[in-house]
Amino acid sequence: MLLIDAGNTRVKWAVLEDAQGDWLASGTLLHAELDQLAAHLRVHPIVSALISNVAGAAIATQLTQQLAACGIAPAALRWFQSVPACAGVRNGYRQPQQLGSDRFASLIGARHLFPQEPLLVVTCGTATTIDALEADGTFIGGMILPGLGTMAQSLALKTAQLPSVHADTTDQLFADNTQDAIISGCINAQAGAITRALTRRAGPPARCILSGGAAAYIAPHLAAPCDMVNNLVLIGLAASMQEYNSQ
Repeated sequence: MLLIDAGNTRVKWAVLEDAQGDWLASGTLLHAELDQLAAHLRVHPIVSALISNVAGAAIATQLTQQLAACGIAPAALRWFQSVPACAGVRNGYRQPQQLGSDRFASLIGARHLFPQEPLLVVTCGTATTIDALEADGTFIGGMILPGLGTMAQSLALKTAQLPSVHADTTDQLFADNTQDAIISGCINAQAGAITRALTRRAGPPARCILSGGAAAYIAPHLAAPCDMVNNLVLIGLAASMQEYNSQ
């Protein structure tokens, strides 16, 4: 079984070794590198795939072509979408299908790792999403804001890959030069939104789960502790696989 998380910048994949969800292999490709996917997968006897794609129709077409080159027919592909309930998560969106498939999978992954706990699930990528999950598995809603790199780019700072964000340039709240001031502003905007979500939500304190490419830059600036989790969407796809495939 192949799992794919096609995000706005990268495509992550994992091949499951068995029904228990153990990973045989995994990898990450930028969109521009997607033509290399078939070469990575040909060595594995894949019979089907479960795919979360928020990157649009063109990426979906490329994925279909790459998987066909590995002998995986379009009929063997399942495109993961948000549904009213799956794998212990109840989707509280007014229109459940409008919730991004990556966010829904991340919620399932977080609940799979930390069952029966109130959670704040934060993904720090091209966009930053902050989603609240109750202890009983009810997703009550979330926030979406520009991601750390997107914020910086919007101020004409060329840091899509964030090469200038280091502890020695971001520890100061009030920077003494423009570049560091922009970085400080962007990081503290992210940390402020996450902190506000943690402190303003009703009920018992929530465990904060942090994932995504920019998570490591933001985590040191949070007042509350957080759990860093890589590949949360893939973990959620694996956790939902049996139930989702039966729907």
